[in-house]
Amino acid sequence: MSSDNQEKAKMMAAATPFEEALDQTGFGLYNWFHTLVTGAVVVSFACVAYSNTIIVPTSACELGSTSTQQGLMASVPMIGSIIGAVVWGYLGDTRGRRNMLVLSLLLAAAVNALASLAVHWAMLMAFQFTATLIASGMFSLAITLISESVPLARRNLLLLLVTSISLLSQGIMAVLAIPIIPLGFSYYISALDIYWNSWRTVVVVYSLPSLLSLLGLLFIKESPKFLLLQGKEAEAVEALRYMHWFNRQPGEFRVTSLQPEESNKSKTKAKASDQIVPLFRPPLLRYTIIVALLFIFKQVNAFAVWLPRIMDQFVSVLQSGEGRDQTLCGIIRQALDQPPDPNVTPCALNETALLLVLAVAGFQSTVNALISLVLDRTGRRNMTIFTTSIIGLCGILVNAVPSAVASAALFAGFLLGIMTLGLYTAMCVALFPTHLRTMAVSLTLTGGRVATVAAIQVLNYLLENGYCEVGFYVFASIFTCSAIVAAFLPDDRKIVKSESVTKL
Repeated sequence: MSSDNQEKAKMMAAATPFEEALDQTGFGLYNWFHTLVTGAVVVSFACVAYSNTIIVPTSACELGSTSTQQGLMASVPMIGSIIGAVVWGYLGDTRGRRNMLVLSLLLAAAVNALASLAVHWAMLMAFQFTATLIASGMFSLAITLISESVPLARRNLLLLLVTSISLLSQGIMAVLAIPIIPLGFSYYISALDIYWNSWRTVVVVYSLPSLLSLLGLLFIKESPKFLLLQGKEAEAVEALRYMHWFNRQPGEFRVTSLQPEESNKSKTKAKASDQIVPLFRPPLLRYTIIVALLFIFKQVNAFAVWLPRIMDQFVSVLQSGEGRDQTLCGIIRQALDQPPDPNVTPCALNETALLLVLAVAGFQSTVNALISLVLDRTGRRNMTIFTTSIIGLCGILVNAVPSAVASAALFAGFLLGIMTLGLYTAMCVALFPTHLRTMAVSLTLTGGRVATVAAIQVLNYLLENGYCEVGFYVFASIFTCSAIVAAFLPDDRKIVKSESVTKL
């Protein structure tokens, strides 16, 4: 063996495997702070992508949007997330998770704020489409960044905690809107011929979480795993050393070099096809199809989009002293038939309804946190099979109980289906290799978002035309089928390491 080869062999022997080096950074303040920042990022995404759940009904009077137009305004931004997800997945896997996340947050906040100046419903829709297009990578980029920056033993825990925070997003949006929406101020802006009022103010407020997330990212390093795969070993070690220091671990960080992994994929400039094609070839094709189907079947999101409106109708009927012995759909139909109350400000969501939205979000987050405590024992696949079966059954039974309170409770149980987002994302992290991970999350999410665009329109039509029960029976039954699909996944408790999927 030549002297050069001997030297290389010695260096390789002294190098530390990445997961072992990551374990040496410990688990502490950096990881908890990173979890909060990641939670802020997913809330930022919700405030941009799902602000229409609050803005569409409250802007209807000024912009004169019809029910059909409101359905378009609610679903078109989702098309932006579909188009943008793949682009941001590619950029995240080739340009860096943190760098692209900063860019996405900054641009999305600016465009979303500009939406407050819309003079027509179509203009508002166009701004929200663009903002969602830019923000569509936030979730996958943030999840990938944190999953590659925390020791394997705590990875599932933090991913589920981030999901718990994300489940509070709609509740947080309601809290931000509650003190503003009822305000009656209106200032005329002659240059645009618009009135600056409460709903426009809420749009601007929904850009603030993105700015707060940007501040948090100042203290977060780029994924050391990504840096290593890009051949930037020194920067990867420095990032790990910073994490060790931030975590207040005793002693010095002794790792000086890292064993290279999958570097053949990153030494040359990657093309988009290099990130997409492997996901549709064995051995990853099976996982891509299964996880994409899980996201496609998860159309609880369509109900979440219309949740503020449904709660507003629910509260308005109950406050009238009627409807207590009706199902949720019966109450919705009755609300549609009620004449407008002259004492209620038109196009202003009921404050009690917004508080109920917050309560539902808190319920989802709490249940998700409890699930995270037992997830290591049950496994993500088994938990998915169990939860989708129970949650789907709740949706089917919503309109089988002639009691407003019981029907609403079952509806809240059905809305727990939103929390499966964390389970599905954690599966992506475990099943797909690092250099394809962001793209895998983005593509499978895209499948679900495509289905959601159609589901929002279909559900809006059913709710407006008295076919509410059909929506629950169909979408809940489809969601229940997720249990069958998940059964074809491997038991993740047997996956020793997240990178154990066959290397390409």
